Amino acid sequence: MIHEKIVILDFGSQTTQLIGRRIRELNTFCEIVPYNKFPFDDDNVKGVILSGSPFSVNDENAFKTDLTRLRSHYPVLGICYGAQLIAQTSGGEVGKSASREYGRAKLHVKDTSDALLGNIREQSQVWMSHGDTILNIPETFRVIASTGDIHIAAYKIEGEPTWGVQFHPEVFHTEEGTRILDNFLTICGCQKDWTPASFIETTVNDLKQQLGNDKVILALSGGVDSSVTAVLLNKAIGKNLTCVFVNHGLLRKNEFETVLENYKHLGLNVIGVDAKDRFYKALAGVTDPERKRKIIGKGFIDVFEEEALKLKDIKWLAQGTIYPDIIESLSITGTTIKSHHNVGGLPEKMQLKLCEPLRLLFKDEVRRIGLELGMQKNLIYRHPFPGPGLGIRILGEITPEKVRVAQDADDIFISNLQMAGLYDKVWQAGAILLPVHSVGVMGDERTYENTVVLRAVTSTDAMTADWAHLPYEFLAKVSNEIINKVKGVNRVVYDISSKPPATIEWE
Repeated sequence: MIHEKIVILDFGSQTTQLIGRRIRELNTFCEIVPYNKFPFDDDNVKGVILSGSPFSVNDENAFKTDLTRLRSHYPVLGICYGAQLIAQTSGGEVGKSASREYGRAKLHVKDTSDALLGNIREQSQVWMSHGDTILNIPETFRVIASTGDIHIAAYKIEGEPTWGVQFHPEVFHTEEGTRILDNFLTICGCQKDWTPASFIETTVNDLKQQLGNDKVILALSGGVDSSVTAVLLNKAIGKNLTCVFVNHGLLRKNEFETVLENYKHLGLNVIGVDAKDRFYKALAGVTDPERKRKIIGKGFIDVFEEEALKLKDIKWLAQGTIYPDIIESLSITGTTIKSHHNVGGLPEKMQLKLCEPLRLLFKDEVRRIGLELGMQKNLIYRHPFPGPGLGIRILGEITPEKVRVAQDADDIFISNLQMAGLYDKVWQAGAILLPVHSVGVMGDERTYENTVVLRAVTSTDAMTADWAHLPYEFLAKVSNEIINKVKGVNRVVYDISSKPPATIEWE
């Protein structure tokens, strides 16, 4: 059980997840919820942060919610749009600034006794990003900080623990942003004792209570998320856990055999199921990315349920779902951005109950948990690999021949990253097979063959990502090797798109 938490109300800002990461880094648990879904029945909430937003508070379609109950029960910190929303709904005025306030500014703290900003270094750098500004505030509001261009850079409401800042403390460019957030946690009375060790102790105890003597079947993928889930469950329920690793025919080259061997060293009870022909048949002729994800997700669940029936008395299905999967699968407007295998592929009438002990963790937090559990570093720092596997890296219809091409190209790319000492510098990498043929020349013959895209990104949590600036010489070597060794490929290109606006995977 989590004893305390900060709730971040999401009004749609691109940096909302970054607020969450900063709070977690301060050893305090937090949860991001849609702006209109505050958990009033949760006694563990210690304070509330209102995020920024792409909207103006004056827009007709702006996200708004009644803040009265929040302000009367919890300490509140409004950031950018959040600060403007508090001011406007209290009788203040928000309007267009004379010039767009974007970029670096120097903060002048007017009240050095203030609990939020009192210990912040004078003229420290902050980051602004808004077109509106607070023009007037009610009499109960007190300005506690300004910048050269903004009189009301931060305020405190008299008689209640509510603050608003028009800059972004969560971003790297705000030099003392972490201290500001830490001050807010102190105001909220947070213990700041949420660590990997405490998470493991709490989660293992919770799993023992939740599962009792029930038997659990775990969906293993070979990646860090499901592997850490397996070790946590094994610690909690031991022999009542059965792990199933399914070969859906869309894994990396030789991965089925390699992963099964790795899990033996962890002391896990693992069953390997080779179901590639079944998946190929179900995916034949399907080109729509969402349909492919749903088919693969349903195929996984069908296999697990069949294995559960063989084992008898299995009541739970465990999965390695993590927080970015949850956030990306449903936006605050209720619109699906893209379904994740662990989230969007579940049929409505699943016969097994769902257990997802990592669903509120970011990827780097999962890795820290794994290290705390004593797991091997090669398992912990393995690149993420999507649940649908090559099913979403082969654009268009999936065939066994296309899988061979994608596997061979991917294997060359990953092997070269490892040999060049670049693997650990990249968050995720892989080869994408396009449904595009182009003319080429091999020897004296013209060819008309496939195009492969190399994709490599740097990131910390997959919520945002930049394309990895790999050396040209390295890319040239990989390109030549793929074209020379992978039958059916005559062109290799490199993806230099960042997220946002692109996603890491192509489908």
